[in-house]
Amino acid sequence: MDGITVFKAIILGVVEGLTEFLPISSSGHLILAGELLSVSGEKAKLFEVFIQLGAILAVIWIYRVKLLSIVKGLASDNKSRILAAGISIAFLPAAVVGLATHRLIKQYLFSPITVSFALVAGGIVILLIERMKHKKSFTELEQVGIKPSFWIGVAQIFSLFPGVSRSGATIMGGLLAGLDRKTAAEFSFFLAIPTMFAATLFDLAKSYKMLYGGDIKILAVGFAAAFFSAVIVIRWLIKYVSHHDFKVFAYYRIIFGGALLLAFFFR
Repeated sequence: MDGITVFKAIILGVVEGLTEFLPISSSGHLILAGELLSVSGEKAKLFEVFIQLGAILAVIWIYRVKLLSIVKGLASDNKSRILAAGISIAFLPAAVVGLATHRLIKQYLFSPITVSFALVAGGIVILLIERMKHKKSFTELEQVGIKPSFWIGVAQIFSLFPGVSRSGATIMGGLLAGLDRKTAAEFSFFLAIPTMFAATLFDLAKSYKMLYGGDIKILAVGFAAAFFSAVIVIRWLIKYVSHHDFKVFAYYRIIFGGALLLAFFFR
């Protein structure tokens, strides 16, 4: 692929895997990593879209037993139906808004400056939400019904702005909707499956004709790097949020985004 070596594919894949499920914005970090690695152009954007599939596969792999149980239980198990309905409802708001605004977002908002501002703003919002007292009404995924799922879906709309973070928006939305931290993180993981599949396949359907046989190696390397790094992050995050809040990610966003803004303004 134009400008993407195996080494760069590994770096970008690891960046995708490490940041996709943390509330720090994967799209933002990929845009900035692309700038640093001098990776740009339509095929580079297509590569970044493709490696998201590796991160999605990591969720499916880790939760494969639970996902299979949910699918099998749709016909007879009420808890499985509640969770499936909740994920479906949470998926819809961002899907509708994203479909309507996709071209404008891609054209005007994907830049290092807008991402940097979003990183700082998102960090401040996380700190504000963490300072609130949250009623933990839902401590298991199967308890999350229609109303909290809808509000998590509304929160996911904000993640359409590059740099906000899909996982950050949905996890914070989950906390505000009454989920405890672990349940909010897991709901965010499950919601990522239809959301990221839809967004990724939508982009690939429009751009796959740019790919050639020689691109397969680079795509496979980036895909694998994203998958394995995402597996590590997902398992770590579930353990982390069982005993900690999300403030450390907020501070990281503010410091990182602020440093980037200073670098862009004074370079």
